[in-house]
Amino acid sequence: MSTMDTAAAREAMSDRGLIVRLAFGSMASQTLRTAVRLGVFDLIGSGRRPAVEVAAEAGAENQPMTRLLRALAGLGLLEEHEPGAFSVTAAGALLDSGRPDSLVSFVRMFTDPAIVRAWDGLDTSVRTGEIAFDAVFGTDFFSHLGRHPGLSADFNAAMSQASEETASVLPHAYDFGRFTSVTDVGGGDGSVLARVLAAHPSLTGVLHDTEDGLAQAPGTLDRHGVADRCSLAAGDFFRSVPGGSDLYLIKSVLHDWSDDQAVTILGHCREVLPPGGRVLVVEPVLPEVVSPGAAAHASDDGITYLSDLNMLVNLGGRERTRKDFEEVCHRAGLTVVSVTPLLEAAPFSLIESVAG
Repeated sequence: MSTMDTAAAREAMSDRGLIVRLAFGSMASQTLRTAVRLGVFDLIGSGRRPAVEVAAEAGAENQPMTRLLRALAGLGLLEEHEPGAFSVTAAGALLDSGRPDSLVSFVRMFTDPAIVRAWDGLDTSVRTGEIAFDAVFGTDFFSHLGRHPGLSADFNAAMSQASEETASVLPHAYDFGRFTSVTDVGGGDGSVLARVLAAHPSLTGVLHDTEDGLAQAPGTLDRHGVADRCSLAAGDFFRSVPGGSDLYLIKSVLHDWSDDQAVTILGHCREVLPPGGRVLVVEPVLPEVVSPGAAAHASDDGITYLSDLNMLVNLGGRERTRKDFEEVCHRAGLTVVSVTPLLEAAPFSLIESVAG
């Protein structure tokens, strides 16, 4: 076989490998879900442990647990040092529930049937544009959360964990110091706003969300020492947002909603925006054309395209390009003046807009 033929054969094998890995993707996510539910990463801890001990403490059989741990090692979350003896890798350590930067709630939420089941209807959503979740569960996603307090708590925690990297970068990536007050619209437990206020002592804040969304906010604000400079405003951003701030921050909210609904949220911010005020949206900004390196298993862009489909299936929202953001802002009476990538918190960008 010639060198050219050998290269072509390797490329074909690589292509087949990509398809196989993608087809096995749901199995990998369920492996991850099971490990989190059994507390595998907490049980192994920071040292090496034999599978038989992990199985005993998890209330599981030894052989199946060993197979689970080996699958996790194959996924890069554990390392097997000798037959049946495992330790946690750096990536796997992020699934230790005791870590402040843990992703346990994020994994629990995004592998939960509340997220996963509606994906069976992706083909219907693609054909019709309708939200599969509503047909499967008989209600919309956020109403479903409201009926299941445990799931709602997991969702709030997952959103907080997903925001951790952005929250650590954002306070120093934008000139918050030129404002007097910031309202975080749909700010959940306050993870992002608390970091902004902690980094800017002269700034006051308002955290706006539903009562359920704000449930964990007092604890978050207390932990960051900013509770005395931040008020809570329970409400519905489809009806109004609180006035009185010169900066309105909207992180990971607009992508949950359709263009018309996004215009409504932005429009309410515009209504209370004072002269010189700004609306700052923090969300991924998709390129106009998919980059060749955006394979879903290898890049943040690829994950964002999957997030886009998740919004279609479960919420009816979408991820947007710069042009898309400019359009919804324009419809709300706002003009986008800058789009700045958050390079240390990819794929997020800062979309800044003013009245007009």
